[in-house]
Amino acid sequence: MLYRPLGRTGLTVSEIGYGCASWWGKPAFPEAMAVGLVHAAIDLGVTFLDTGASYSAGEAEPRLGRALKGRDVSGLVVATKAGTFHAGGGRIGRDFSPAAVTASAERSLRNLGLDVLPLLQLHGPAASELTDDLLAALDDLKAKGLVRALGVNSFDPAVIEHVVGLPQFDAVMVDYNVLRPEREPLISRAAAAGKGVLAGMALAMGHTGLKVAKIRGAQDLWYAARGLVRHREEVRRGARFGFLHRQPGMTGSQAALAYVLANPDVSCAVIGTTRPAHLHENAAASGMALPPALMARIRAAQEV
Repeated sequence: MLYRPLGRTGLTVSEIGYGCASWWGKPAFPEAMAVGLVHAAIDLGVTFLDTGASYSAGEAEPRLGRALKGRDVSGLVVATKAGTFHAGGGRIGRDFSPAAVTASAERSLRNLGLDVLPLLQLHGPAASELTDDLLAALDDLKAKGLVRALGVNSFDPAVIEHVVGLPQFDAVMVDYNVLRPEREPLISRAAAAGKGVLAGMALAMGHTGLKVAKIRGAQDLWYAARGLVRHREEVRRGARFGFLHRQPGMTGSQAALAYVLANPDVSCAVIGTTRPAHLHENAAASGMALPPALMARIRAAQEV
């Protein structure tokens, strides 16, 4: 596994990060398997673990805490998110008030069993919600030693543009993958401002080559249904990238991750999986070079 600096935070992260969310955190997915995947990721050299207070109906964060219990976490960058929460009935609530974000951070520390949060990200805020009072509260969390670095996870380019100009934030997480080349200028500006850049949705949620349609278990049905309901356009666009899964010397997932990591301004590509074989496959993408001919073919498919 190779490692990259996370902007100017002083933190170093693995090129491949593991997302502890979605099906991974749900009670229907056995806890022993979920914990085993975290331990396997760490053993493979993964140092960036990403979760959130609202993920998996609020179950992901405490499950990650149980997975980390008794482990040496000194070399890990555990990232969580505040501003959204599980509101019951499958609904996600939002509260970016200073008191709510502070309380969320304190609760995350307890859930994760940590003394300090290496990275706390605001989860999908509107630019108008980044008030002076909230920024002061975030500064206070840092001053108290409860949070080391601050970030924003948003797939709204306008919000990220705004955050790039705010000194309180050290990192941004954007949706960057073969289906999102338009994020590259934004990533460049964020990196130039000293922000660490995390690539969320690095595998485009399995939409390349209709891979998401391959059903082998309950989790596949869940992801496929989510894709068809929420991401139909991505599924449609991803169909033209089927060639990624027919490359010699690398799998489709490895090719997609190699594309993301070919961008030197990206610190880490975050993946999520509930299968050990996929975890090993994705971790092996670290350090892989994308052949120039394949990059050219990707660029051509992006222009269609």
